[in-house]
Amino acid sequence: MKIIIINGPNLNLLGTREPDVYGAITFETFFKELKNKYPSVELYYFQSNIEGEMIDKIQEVGFSFDGIILNAAAYTHTSIGIGDAVKAVTTPVIEVHISNTFSREPFRHQSYISPNAKGIVIGFGLKSYELALQSFL
Repeated sequence: MKIIIINGPNLNLLGTREPDVYGAITFETFFKELKNKYPSVELYYFQSNIEGEMIDKIQEVGFSFDGIILNAAAYTHTSIGIGDAVKAVTTPVIEVHISNTFSREPFRHQSYISPNAKGIVIGFGLKSYELALQSFL
């Protein structure tokens, strides 16, 4: 099984960015732990602060991978293009958020991804990614 995690803007700062909201470990450390815990899954990781690069990656893997775990971060609430990319591909997408977006600013309550996602995992910290992964297994 081939699964990719695609992270959006500012998630490269995990471990240092607002640790009270996002935790204190880097995503790279978490990803290594996840790969060790699920050795039978081919796990890949991509992060970009650039909307178009995220769309390109969704299109690149969206017809050949078994699943996409997508945390588009702030683009979740602004990017019709990412939402359209999720709709266009055949690979199922799970939308993930580390924080509970509904307990935050009102603009974070809107998602352009959710209508086309297989499911949504919100608010469980980095564990949200593992819950999404388990949904594919």
